[in-house]
Amino acid sequence: MINFMKFKWLYFLLSGLVIVPGIFSLIIFGLKPSIDFTGGSLLELKFKGAKEEVNDLFIEETVKTAGFGLSSVQKSGEDTYLLKMSPISKEDVSKIKSLFSENSSETPEEVRFETVGSILGRELLLKTIAAIFMAAGFILLYVAWVFKDAKFGVCAILAMLHDSLVLLGSFSLLGHFFGVEVDTLFVTATLTILSFSVHDTVVVYDRIRESQKRLPEANFVDLVNIAVTETLSRSLNNSLTIIFMLISLLLLGGSVIRWFAFALLIGTISGTYSSTFTAAPLLVLWDEIQTRVEKRQKG
Repeated sequence: MINFMKFKWLYFLLSGLVIVPGIFSLIIFGLKPSIDFTGGSLLELKFKGAKEEVNDLFIEETVKTAGFGLSSVQKSGEDTYLLKMSPISKEDVSKIKSLFSENSSETPEEVRFETVGSILGRELLLKTIAAIFMAAGFILLYVAWVFKDAKFGVCAILAMLHDSLVLLGSFSLLGHFFGVEVDTLFVTATLTILSFSVHDTVVVYDRIRESQKRLPEANFVDLVNIAVTETLSRSLNNSLTIIFMLISLLLLGGSVIRWFAFALLIGTISGTYSSTFTAAPLLVLWDEIQTRVEKRQKG
């Protein structure tokens, strides 16, 4: 057995060094929402010819010169570009295609055109927030019920909050310095990471419960150290297989899902860390405070 909990304050310090800059960025800069939340249009065009003439800069200059509001240009495939714009009509799409035809001797093929209204964007944002709170509430109640103690549920949610702040803070910084936007794929990644984080935490907590039955006379810190020692290699092996896959997806998956894969990668690393070095130390801290309070009440 390794005495991992001896360094619990070091684990909290490491978490703080990552989370505090992210919280500061969230307060000062916030997140950079995509048109999924603010409203706007998505236009995906495929340029079959004139490959040397067409690039991100050429598309940006052509669209902005015509007076259209352009948020970003992403290469979504071979000779295919995704334009995120302020709301436009079908007639505007025809006008944009004509402009490209004049400037590049080719009329691009329209692959996709979607418009999201600002009302729908606000509704999506509200539903996203509601989904996160609902998930947290159900997880809290379920974990507390399974382990017959509220502290397990509360500590699991605090560890989940830790992972959420790491992910949100990272994308706030990325949005401010590199213009990375959060969209519905980011929401999907966030909810996926929350479930992954709790899954690993429950494995550690379940081993603590088993150790309590096997070693009823052992103190709580020793039980936690035994659980962490027994589950750490399993957690690392499980997470590394996911991390290797996500790195491959990040490098080879293309621009459309690049930041989705990156969000999952951050969340997986943070979730692996928090299940062992945040959720377990929080339990130990809770038990220490509870023991002190009980001693004072008896004294």
